[in-house]
Amino acid sequence: MPTVHPQLQKARDLMPLIAAAADEHDEIRQLTKPVVKALVDGGFFTLLKTKSVGGMELKPSIFAQVTEALAHADGSTGWVVCQSNDCSTTSAYLQPTIAQEIFGRPDGIVAWGPPGSPYEATPVEGGYRITGKWRFMSGSQNATWLGAHLRVAGTKETKTFLFPKSSATFHDIWHTLGLRGTASNEYSVDDLFIPHERAVYRDGPRDRRNDSPLYRFTSTQLYSIGFGGVALGIARATMDAFLDLPRETTRRGAGKPMAENNVVQSHVAQGEAKWRSARYFLRAAADEAWKTIEARGEMDM
Repeated sequence: MPTVHPQLQKARDLMPLIAAAADEHDEIRQLTKPVVKALVDGGFFTLLKTKSVGGMELKPSIFAQVTEALAHADGSTGWVVCQSNDCSTTSAYLQPTIAQEIFGRPDGIVAWGPPGSPYEATPVEGGYRITGKWRFMSGSQNATWLGAHLRVAGTKETKTFLFPKSSATFHDIWHTLGLRGTASNEYSVDDLFIPHERAVYRDGPRDRRNDSPLYRFTSTQLYSIGFGGVALGIARATMDAFLDLPRETTRRGAGKPMAENNVVQSHVAQGEAKWRSARYFLRAAADEAWKTIEARGEMDM
């Protein structure tokens, strides 16, 4: 029997607590304080941080298993943990003292919106000035720092800028049907000064300070792997919910229970096969990429 990674076992142990809070997450549109505390205490926001700031530097395939387990209990929880951990890979690009300041505490959590905004960072003495508004800041309620991705004025290059959460103005816009507990709200800053040491180039060797294969994966690749785990967890929960329906449930007009319906049985079997195939492919592809990086130093395109 394969060995279960300790962090995956921790995730499985937390599933009853998280599942019990899922409805409240939807109602309050953020994670409950007990769930956040359990995640922080369990190290779930340190999965992809550098070891130098107390992180685990998990292999992406293990990371995906953890996000899958959490999302099986509650999609919003799995999503927030995935998003926050990808943000934390910035710890590999910062000066050690700055990385420690932002990420060194167990609750040192960063949230941000996606890149591609029309705003620019203006170079000034000692750093930059930024103004802008961004959406989809998943995990905003439990973050302590925020980030933004802007093109540097006069160049075609994009940097990631980090600043304390207190520097931004929040806008409550997250009124959705799904993933309500992610608190993926909007935030803005106006003429905010960012010192040079809190502005980095990610996803490349220029500012990278850590040689782990983990940080040879791009942000997009780690998002894809982690959120792939989230999708698998949500899909598993949906399938389990269907299978938990009373075996005697009968559709209107049907002559026998759904559990005995050949078409239903066929669709359940096909769904299970597709789910298992996707799960295996995700983990195998992530491990193959890791081995390639170990052997060649970079991702093989």
